[in-house]
Amino acid sequence: MHCKISLFLIILLTSAGLLGCILEPQKEYDSSQETPSPNTEKRTEREDFYVETVAADLNVPWAIQPYEDGFFVTEREGRIAFIDKDGSVSRQQVELEEEVASQGEGGLLGFVLDEHFEENQTAYVYHTYRDNNSLFNRIAVIKKQGDNWIEQKPLLENIPGADIHNGGRLKLGPDGMLYATAGDADMENEAQQPEILAGSILRMELNGQVPEDNPLEDSYVFSYGHRNPQGLAWDENERLYISEHGPSGHDEINLIEAGQNYGWPVITGDATNSAMQSPLFHSGNNTWAPSGLSLHNRNLYATGLRGNQLMRFNLEEEEIEVVFSGEGRLRDVYIENDNMYVITNNRDGRGTPEEQDDRLLHLKNFEDHTE
Repeated sequence: MHCKISLFLIILLTSAGLLGCILEPQKEYDSSQETPSPNTEKRTEREDFYVETVAADLNVPWAIQPYEDGFFVTEREGRIAFIDKDGSVSRQQVELEEEVASQGEGGLLGFVLDEHFEENQTAYVYHTYRDNNSLFNRIAVIKKQGDNWIEQKPLLENIPGADIHNGGRLKLGPDGMLYATAGDADMENEAQQPEILAGSILRMELNGQVPEDNPLEDSYVFSYGHRNPQGLAWDENERLYISEHGPSGHDEINLIEAGQNYGWPVITGDATNSAMQSPLFHSGNNTWAPSGLSLHNRNLYATGLRGNQLMRFNLEEEEIEVVFSGEGRLRDVYIENDNMYVITNNRDGRGTPEEQDDRLLHLKNFEDHTE
Protein backbone atom coordinates (compact mmCIF):
# COMPACT_ATOMS: atom_id res chain seq x y z
CA MET A 1 0.00 0.00 0.00
CA HIS A 2 1.63 3.22 -1.14
CA CYS A 3 0.66 6.59 0.30
CA LYS A 4 2.15 9.99 1.03
CA ILE A 5 3.00 11.01 4.57
CA SER A 6 3.31 14.48 6.08
CA LEU A 7 6.69 15.69 7.34
CA PHE A 8 5.06 16.74 10.61
CA LEU A 9 3.82 13.23 11.34
CA ILE A 10 7.09 11.61 10.36
CA ILE A 11 8.81 13.76 12.97
CA LEU A 12 6.10 13.08 15.53
CA LEU A 13 5.96 9.30 15.14
CA THR A 14 9.68 8.88 14.63
CA SER A 15 10.22 10.64 17.94
CA ALA A 16 7.78 8.23 19.58
CA GLY A 17 9.51 5.30 17.95
CA LEU A 18 12.96 6.42 19.08
CA LEU A 19 11.69 6.82 22.62
CA GLY A 20 10.23 3.33 22.47
CA CYS A 21 13.56 1.92 21.37
CA ILE A 22 15.25 3.55 24.36
CA LEU A 23 12.67 2.05 26.69
CA GLU A 24 12.72 -1.40 25.12
CA PRO A 25 15.59 -2.33 22.79
CA GLN A 26 14.42 -4.45 19.87
CA LYS A 27 16.13 -6.61 17.35
CA GLU A 28 17.10 -4.91 14.12
CA TYR A 29 15.31 -5.81 10.92
CA ASP A 30 17.00 -5.88 7.52
CA SER A 31 15.09 -3.15 5.70
CA SER A 32 16.81 -4.07 2.45
CA GLN A 33 13.98 -6.59 1.94
CA GLU A 34 11.51 -3.74 1.51
CA THR A 35 10.68 -1.07 -0.98
CA PRO A 36 10.63 2.34 0.76
CA SER A 37 6.89 3.09 0.74
CA PRO A 38 5.48 3.60 4.27
CA ASN A 39 1.73 3.99 4.71
CA THR A 40 -0.10 7.29 4.85
CA GLU A 41 -0.71 8.75 8.29
CA LYS A 42 -2.63 11.99 8.69
CA ARG A 43 -2.37 13.94 11.90
CA THR A 44 -5.93 15.01 12.55
CA GLU A 45 -6.70 18.65 13.37
CA ARG A 46 -9.83 17.50 15.19
CA GLU A 47 -8.40 16.18 18.45
CA ASP A 48 -11.16 17.86 20.42
CA PHE A 49 -12.79 14.91 22.13
CA TYR A 50 -14.41 15.72 25.43
CA VAL A 51 -12.48 13.31 27.65
CA GLU A 52 -13.99 12.13 30.90
CA THR A 53 -12.05 10.04 33.42
CA VAL A 54 -14.43 7.27 34.45
CA ALA A 55 -12.03 5.58 36.89
CA ALA A 56 -8.51 6.29 38.13
CA ASP A 57 -5.67 4.55 40.00
CA LEU A 58 -6.02 1.29 38.07
CA ASN A 59 -3.12 -1.14 38.35
CA VAL A 60 -1.85 -1.71 34.80
CA PRO A 61 -5.25 -2.55 33.27
CA TRP A 62 -5.20 -4.78 30.20
CA ALA A 63 -8.63 -5.76 28.83
CA ILE A 64 -12.03 -4.02 28.85
CA GLN A 65 -15.14 -6.22 29.06
CA PRO A 66 -18.49 -4.38 29.27
CA TYR A 67 -21.23 -5.70 31.53
CA GLU A 68 -24.56 -4.01 32.28
CA ASP A 69 -23.83 -0.50 33.59
CA GLY A 70 -20.09 -0.99 33.98
CA PHE A 71 -16.95 -2.78 32.91
CA PHE A 72 -14.80 -5.67 34.05
CA VAL A 73 -11.13 -4.76 33.57
CA THR A 74 -8.23 -7.15 34.13
CA GLU A 75 -5.23 -5.82 36.06
CA ARG A 76 -1.96 -7.43 35.14
CA GLU A 77 -0.88 -8.41 38.65
CA GLY A 78 -3.85 -10.78 38.89
CA ARG A 79 -7.10 -9.08 39.89
CA ILE A 80 -10.25 -8.10 38.04
CA ALA A 81 -11.65 -4.63 38.69
CA PHE A 82 -15.33 -3.92 38.21
CA ILE A 83 -15.92 -0.28 37.30
CA ASP A 84 -19.39 1.22 37.55
CA LYS A 85 -20.10 3.94 35.03
CA ASP A 86 -20.36 6.28 38.03
CA GLY A 87 -16.63 5.65 38.57
CA SER A 88 -16.65 3.41 41.64
CA VAL A 89 -14.14 0.54 41.49
CA SER A 90 -14.35 -2.81 43.29
CA ARG A 91 -11.52 -5.31 42.95
CA GLN A 92 -12.16 -9.04 42.80
CA GLN A 93 -9.73 -11.84 43.53
CA VAL A 94 -9.05 -14.50 40.89
CA GLU A 95 -8.27 -17.97 42.23
CA LEU A 96 -6.42 -19.98 39.60
CA GLU A 97 -4.80 -23.41 39.58
CA GLU A 98 -1.57 -21.78 38.41
CA GLU A 99 -0.42 -18.52 40.02
CA VAL A 100 -0.35 -15.46 37.79
CA ALA A 101 3.22 -14.51 36.85
CA SER A 102 3.13 -10.73 36.47
CA GLN A 103 6.56 -10.44 34.92
CA GLY A 104 7.67 -8.26 32.02
CA GLU A 105 4.74 -8.08 29.61
CA GLY A 106 3.05 -11.09 31.20
CA GLY A 107 0.35 -11.35 33.83
CA LEU A 108 -3.43 -11.47 33.87
CA LEU A 109 -4.22 -10.39 30.31
CA GLY A 110 -7.20 -11.32 28.14
CA PHE A 111 -10.71 -11.71 29.56
CA VAL A 112 -14.11 -12.28 27.99
CA LEU A 113 -17.53 -13.14 29.41
CA ASP A 114 -19.44 -16.18 28.23
CA GLU A 115 -22.41 -15.15 26.07
CA HIS A 116 -24.68 -16.68 28.77
CA PHE A 117 -22.86 -15.01 31.66
CA GLU A 118 -26.09 -13.78 33.25
CA GLU A 119 -27.15 -17.40 33.79
CA ASN A 120 -23.86 -19.24 34.28
CA GLN A 121 -21.52 -16.54 35.69
CA THR A 122 -18.76 -17.98 33.49
CA ALA A 123 -15.86 -16.20 31.79
CA TYR A 124 -12.57 -17.03 30.06
CA VAL A 125 -9.16 -15.70 30.99
CA TYR A 126 -5.64 -15.71 29.50
CA HIS A 127 -2.69 -15.41 31.87
CA THR A 128 1.03 -15.99 32.24
CA TYR A 129 2.34 -18.56 34.72
CA ARG A 130 5.62 -20.16 35.72
CA ASP A 131 6.49 -23.85 35.44
CA ASN A 132 9.97 -25.17 36.29
CA ASN A 133 11.44 -21.65 36.05
CA SER A 134 10.02 -21.13 32.55
CA LEU A 135 7.18 -18.83 31.60
CA PHE A 136 4.07 -20.05 29.78
CA ASN A 137 0.56 -18.80 29.11
CA ARG A 138 -2.72 -20.59 29.60
CA ILE A 139 -6.44 -20.15 28.93
CA ALA A 140 -8.90 -21.15 31.64
CA VAL A 141 -12.60 -21.07 32.45
CA ILE A 142 -13.43 -19.09 35.58
CA LYS A 143 -16.72 -18.59 37.42
CA LYS A 144 -17.83 -15.63 39.50
CA GLN A 145 -18.78 -16.61 43.02
CA GLY A 146 -19.64 -13.63 45.16
CA ASP A 147 -16.74 -11.18 44.97
CA ASN A 148 -14.26 -13.81 43.72
CA TRP A 149 -13.56 -15.66 40.49
CA ILE A 150 -12.75 -19.37 40.79
CA GLU A 151 -11.12 -21.46 38.08
CA GLN A 152 -13.34 -24.26 36.81
CA LYS A 153 -10.94 -25.93 34.38
CA PRO A 154 -8.03 -25.15 32.06
CA LEU A 155 -8.77 -25.06 28.34
CA LEU A 156 -5.23 -24.80 26.99
CA GLU A 157 -1.87 -24.70 28.76
CA ASN A 158 1.81 -24.51 27.81
CA ILE A 159 1.35 -21.67 25.33
CA PRO A 160 4.97 -20.40 25.03
CA GLY A 161 5.64 -17.36 27.20
CA ALA A 162 8.49 -15.00 28.04
CA ASP A 163 9.19 -11.57 29.52
CA ILE A 164 8.03 -10.18 26.17
CA HIS A 165 5.66 -11.13 23.33
CA ASN A 166 2.93 -13.05 25.17
CA GLY A 167 0.06 -11.90 22.96
CA GLY A 168 -2.87 -12.30 25.34
CA ARG A 169 -6.09 -11.07 23.73
CA LEU A 170 -9.24 -13.22 24.07
CA LYS A 171 -12.45 -12.71 22.10
CA LEU A 172 -15.55 -14.73 21.27
CA GLY A 173 -15.94 -14.82 17.51
CA PRO A 174 -19.23 -14.49 15.61
CA ASP A 175 -18.95 -18.24 14.95
CA GLY A 176 -19.19 -18.95 18.69
CA MET A 177 -15.55 -20.00 18.96
CA LEU A 178 -12.97 -18.65 21.40
CA TYR A 179 -10.02 -16.87 19.76
CA ALA A 180 -6.71 -15.97 21.39
CA THR A 181 -3.55 -14.17 20.27
CA ALA A 182 -0.25 -15.89 21.10
CA GLY A 183 3.05 -14.00 20.70
CA ASP A 184 6.30 -15.53 19.53
CA ALA A 185 7.63 -15.45 23.13
CA ASP A 186 10.88 -13.91 21.84
CA MET A 187 11.57 -17.04 19.77
CA GLU A 188 10.95 -15.54 16.34
CA ASN A 189 11.72 -18.61 14.25
CA GLU A 190 9.04 -20.63 16.04
CA ALA A 191 6.40 -18.35 14.52
CA GLN A 192 7.11 -20.15 11.21
CA GLN A 193 6.40 -23.56 12.73
CA PRO A 194 2.62 -24.10 12.78
CA GLU A 195 2.98 -27.16 14.99
CA ILE A 196 4.08 -24.75 17.77
CA LEU A 197 1.52 -22.43 19.38
CA ALA A 198 3.88 -19.43 19.53
CA GLY A 199 3.29 -16.59 17.06
CA SER A 200 -0.25 -17.68 16.22
CA ILE A 201 -3.94 -16.86 16.32
CA LEU A 202 -5.60 -19.73 18.21
CA ARG A 203 -9.21 -20.94 17.81
CA MET A 204 -11.03 -23.39 20.06
CA GLU A 205 -14.40 -24.67 21.21
CA LEU A 206 -15.63 -23.27 24.51
CA ASN A 207 -14.90 -26.63 26.13
CA GLY A 208 -11.28 -26.48 24.97
CA GLN A 209 -11.61 -28.91 22.07
CA VAL A 210 -10.04 -28.28 18.66
CA PRO A 211 -12.82 -27.33 16.19
CA GLU A 212 -13.27 -29.85 13.40
CA ASP A 213 -13.13 -27.08 10.80
CA ASN A 214 -9.85 -25.56 11.96
CA PRO A 215 -7.46 -25.22 9.00
CA LEU A 216 -4.75 -27.44 10.46
CA GLU A 217 -5.80 -30.92 11.51
CA ASP A 218 -5.92 -31.48 15.29
CA SER A 219 -4.41 -28.03 15.89
CA TYR A 220 -5.61 -24.88 17.65
CA VAL A 221 -3.58 -22.78 15.18
CA PHE A 222 -5.86 -20.66 12.99
CA SER A 223 -3.05 -18.58 11.44
CA TYR A 224 0.68 -18.27 12.09
CA GLY A 225 3.76 -16.22 11.28
CA HIS A 226 2.85 -13.52 13.82
CA ARG A 227 5.24 -11.61 16.08
CA ASN A 228 3.12 -10.24 18.92
CA PRO A 229 -0.57 -9.91 17.99
CA GLN A 230 -2.66 -8.06 20.57
CA GLY A 231 -5.97 -6.99 19.01
CA LEU A 232 -8.92 -8.90 17.52
CA ALA A 233 -11.99 -7.49 15.74
CA TRP A 234 -14.58 -8.76 13.25
CA ASP A 235 -16.56 -6.82 10.67
CA GLU A 236 -20.20 -7.32 9.67
CA ASN A 237 -19.13 -10.03 7.21
CA GLU A 238 -17.34 -11.95 9.97
CA ARG A 239 -13.88 -11.12 8.60
CA LEU A 240 -11.23 -11.13 11.30
CA TYR A 241 -8.70 -8.29 11.70
CA ILE A 242 -5.76 -8.19 14.10
CA SER A 243 -3.22 -5.63 15.30
CA GLU A 244 0.37 -6.79 15.64
CA HIS A 245 3.64 -5.45 17.00
CA GLY A 246 6.54 -5.39 14.56
CA PRO A 247 10.32 -5.12 15.08
CA SER A 248 11.64 -1.55 15.49
CA GLY A 249 8.66 -0.30 13.50
CA HIS A 250 6.76 -2.34 10.90
CA ASP A 251 3.71 -2.69 13.15
CA GLU A 252 0.78 -4.20 11.28
CA ILE A 253 -2.96 -4.43 10.78
CA ASN A 254 -3.78 -7.77 9.15
CA LEU A 255 -6.86 -9.37 7.64
CA ILE A 256 -6.77 -12.99 8.77
CA GLU A 257 -7.54 -15.94 6.53
CA ALA A 258 -7.70 -19.43 7.99
CA GLY A 259 -4.47 -21.40 7.76
CA GLN A 260 -2.39 -18.59 6.26
CA ASN A 261 1.19 -17.60 7.08
CA TYR A 262 1.69 -13.89 7.94
CA GLY A 263 5.40 -13.84 7.39
CA TRP A 264 7.22 -13.14 10.63
CA PRO A 265 10.22 -13.14 10.74
CA VAL A 266 10.76 -13.71 7.01
CA ILE A 267 8.91 -10.62 5.74
CA THR A 268 7.58 -7.39 7.22
CA GLY A 269 6.24 -4.14 5.80
CA ASP A 270 6.21 -4.05 2.00
CA ALA A 271 8.38 -7.13 1.61
CA THR A 272 6.57 -9.98 -0.15
CA ASN A 273 6.69 -13.74 -0.39
CA SER A 274 4.33 -15.78 -2.53
CA ALA A 275 3.67 -18.18 0.35
CA MET A 276 2.94 -15.43 2.88
CA GLN A 277 0.32 -12.74 3.51
CA SER A 278 1.20 -9.03 3.53
CA PRO A 279 -0.46 -6.56 5.93
CA LEU A 280 -3.33 -4.23 5.08
CA PHE A 281 -1.50 -1.40 6.87
CA HIS A 282 1.96 -1.08 8.39
CA SER A 283 3.90 1.65 10.16
CA GLY A 284 7.06 1.65 8.04
CA ASN A 285 10.04 2.64 10.18
CA ASN A 286 7.76 4.31 12.74
CA THR A 287 6.31 2.64 15.80
CA TRP A 288 2.68 2.32 16.83
CA ALA A 289 2.86 -0.73 19.16
CA PRO A 290 -0.86 -1.34 18.51
CA SER A 291 -2.79 -3.24 21.16
CA GLY A 292 -6.58 -3.18 21.58
CA LEU A 293 -8.70 -3.14 18.42
CA SER A 294 -12.34 -2.26 17.76
CA LEU A 295 -14.36 -1.82 14.57
CA HIS A 296 -17.05 0.81 13.96
CA ASN A 297 -18.62 1.92 10.66
CA ARG A 298 -15.94 0.23 8.51
CA ASN A 299 -13.19 1.90 10.53
CA LEU A 300 -10.73 0.01 12.72
CA TYR A 301 -9.64 1.81 15.88
CA ALA A 302 -6.37 0.69 17.47
CA THR A 303 -4.78 1.87 20.70
CA GLY A 304 -1.05 2.61 20.51
CA LEU A 305 1.41 1.99 23.33
CA ARG A 306 4.65 3.55 22.13
CA GLY A 307 2.72 5.70 19.72
CA ASN A 308 0.73 7.12 22.67
CA GLN A 309 -2.27 7.56 20.42
CA LEU A 310 -5.55 6.19 19.12
CA MET A 311 -5.48 5.50 15.39
CA ARG A 312 -8.28 5.05 12.89
CA PHE A 313 -7.78 2.77 9.87
CA ASN A 314 -10.33 3.45 7.14
CA LEU A 315 -10.84 0.13 5.39
CA GLU A 316 -12.56 1.61 2.36
CA GLU A 317 -10.26 4.58 1.69
CA GLU A 318 -7.15 2.76 2.97
CA GLU A 319 -6.17 5.79 5.06
CA ILE A 320 -4.72 6.13 8.54
CA GLU A 321 -5.56 8.97 10.90
CA VAL A 322 -4.53 9.79 14.46
CA VAL A 323 -7.75 10.75 16.22
CA PHE A 324 -6.70 11.03 19.87
CA SER A 325 -3.48 11.47 21.84
CA GLY A 326 -2.05 13.21 24.87
CA GLU A 327 -2.86 10.61 27.55
CA GLY A 328 0.24 8.44 27.18
CA ARG A 329 0.20 4.72 26.47
CA LEU A 330 -3.17 3.30 25.44
CA ARG A 331 -3.85 -0.43 25.88
CA ASP A 332 -7.45 -1.28 24.95
CA VAL A 333 -10.49 0.30 23.28
CA TYR A 334 -14.20 -0.49 23.43
CA ILE A 335 -16.95 1.18 21.37
CA GLU A 336 -20.59 1.17 22.43
CA ASN A 337 -22.95 2.98 20.09
CA ASP A 338 -21.62 6.57 20.03
CA ASN A 339 -19.38 6.13 23.08
CA MET A 340 -15.74 5.12 23.10
CA TYR A 341 -13.76 3.92 26.11
CA VAL A 342 -9.97 3.48 26.33
CA ILE A 343 -7.60 2.46 29.12
CA THR A 344 -4.15 3.89 29.67
CA ASN A 345 -1.06 1.81 30.50
CA ASN A 346 1.37 4.39 31.83
CA ARG A 347 2.27 2.23 34.86
CA ASP A 348 3.29 -0.82 32.86
CA GLY A 349 7.02 -0.09 33.33
CA ARG A 350 7.51 1.72 30.03
CA GLY A 351 5.39 4.83 30.40
CA THR A 352 5.62 8.07 32.32
CA PRO A 353 2.81 7.81 34.87
CA GLU A 354 1.06 10.87 36.19
CA GLU A 355 -1.18 11.30 39.20
CA GLN A 356 -4.24 9.00 39.03
CA ASP A 357 -2.78 6.74 36.34
CA ASP A 358 -3.84 4.32 35.09
CA ARG A 359 -7.32 5.40 33.99
CA LEU A 360 -10.43 4.36 32.11
CA LEU A 361 -11.33 7.24 29.79
CA HIS A 362 -14.63 8.02 28.08
CA LEU A 363 -14.33 9.88 24.78
CA LYS A 364 -17.73 11.52 24.69
CA ASN A 365 -18.08 13.11 21.28
CA PHE A 366 -16.73 10.09 19.44
CA GLU A 367 -19.40 10.22 16.70
CA ASP A 368 -18.18 13.68 15.66
CA HIS A 369 -14.99 11.96 14.44
CA THR A 370 -16.53 9.26 12.26
CA GLU A 371 -17.42 11.32 9.19
